Amino acid sequence: MAIRRHHTNSRLSKVVRYGGLVYLCGQTAKGSASATGDIAAQTSEVLSRVEALLTEAGSSPSRLLSATVYLRDIRDFSGMNAVWEGWLADNKAEAPVRTTVEAALATEGLRVEVTIVAAEGNAAA
Repeated sequence: MAIRRHHTNSRLSKVVRYGGLVYLCGQTAKGSASATGDIAAQTSEVLSRVEALLTEAGSSPSRLLSATVYLRDIRDFSGMNAVWEGWLADNKAEAPVRTTVEAALATEGLRVEVTIVAAEGNAAA
């Protein structure tokens, strides 16, 4: 069984596929060095990026298994959750196992980062 890596550079791969699973690296708002926007805007952007990478890798939000959410400020928890829950509903996705932690993110402007593991395939099993 081959390990397939996508969008790879000298530091990381954005997507790794192996054994019927899709692993996404932490997704942040675009232009993370100068990210702007409140938690709702950044969460929406991050989830849009997650969805695009899952689709490209032959998966979908309906195939989520695990998510780790990193928040710069845990007080953003309810704002992030409002967007997260709407995104799951819009994508007819079941809730994955999820952990949310407060973390010092790479740049000051970043408010949220999300790491995903999903099953390959485009339809709910």
